Amino acid sequence: MLNPIDWLLGLFSLDVGIDLGTANTLVYVRGKGIVSNEPSWVARDRHSRKILAVGAEAKEMVGKTPANIIAIRPLRDGVISEFDVTEVMLRHFIAKAHRQVPLLLPPRPRVVVGIPSGVTEVEKRAVHDAALEAGAREAYLIEEPMAAALGAGLPVTEPQGSMIVDIGGGTTEVAVFALKGIVVSRSLRIAGDELDEDIVQYARQKYNLAISERMAERIKINIGSAYPLPEERTMAMRGRNLITGLPEEIEISSIEIREALSRSTNIIVDIVRDTLDETPPELVSDLMETGICLAGGGGMLKGLSERISEETHVRAWVAQDALTCVARGAGLVLEDFETLRATLSSEDGWRPGGSASW
Repeated sequence: MLNPIDWLLGLFSLDVGIDLGTANTLVYVRGKGIVSNEPSWVARDRHSRKILAVGAEAKEMVGKTPANIIAIRPLRDGVISEFDVTEVMLRHFIAKAHRQVPLLLPPRPRVVVGIPSGVTEVEKRAVHDAALEAGAREAYLIEEPMAAALGAGLPVTEPQGSMIVDIGGGTTEVAVFALKGIVVSRSLRIAGDELDEDIVQYARQKYNLAISERMAERIKINIGSAYPLPEERTMAMRGRNLITGLPEEIEISSIEIREALSRSTNIIVDIVRDTLDETPPELVSDLMETGICLAGGGGMLKGLSERISEETHVRAWVAQDALTCVARGAGLVLEDFETLRATLSSEDGWRPGGSASW
């Protein structure tokens, strides 16, 4: 049984769905929709370890901090690398979601958190415990491809097969669904961050130019592609010349960036083909009708849907508001918990007293 204080706070607390992403954390509040979408960054004092900023404010500090301040990402490749910092970040976002609810004590919400499908039991436990330590009275986990499929409106509860390719910041999740379960799935730790790194390395090797990850991300979003564009584009790439040590600006084309991204995009396309190869024939027949849905920030890479369609002979399409699919999917579970609880990674992920069974 819950203790009386938790029970009372639970009456006033809001149920929260969280897409705890490597690049961004999105928060969905039951009955309200997405209320927060901020970068997964935390800034703290290097010596006292005091937290100075969380989210967008912390990301603005990246590469610009004095020696006593460090800006870090507490998640890498979709899993927690800094437990204490992740707990602080979750507590911040949960509190932010409750700012319009007058509570005398900290909120104690029911929380559903999205996790990559390829994580270990230890990594699952870390996310679950971080949510409890951040103030959740109940914490449940849902695999990100399942959450993304729910958020994209795929018929995962029906006998009909459906398929999602969810490309986040740290992981690419590919899965085929039917009857509220995952039939075939693959998880790959190559995603948006790796695409950014590809651009950084290309600039260094071809132009002797050191550019920041933020510059690489802007280039990827503006002119990055996985398939020839109807009209190729160019963009200014700014950085520091490694030979002269001086600032330099170079005009770079979308053709060059496509070449820079080719290694990672080839791997992503290959894992989609491998997943189809393992899919039962009856479900493959369904997929030829429903197509392959792309979700996540990486799923919006220009030309990726066309590239996958050409390589797999199955229509690929980008989900509406692809960046928020996981958060919306976690939120849908909260909206209809009894019907969709079978989609959770572990139904008994919470027990009174905060212990978990895996």
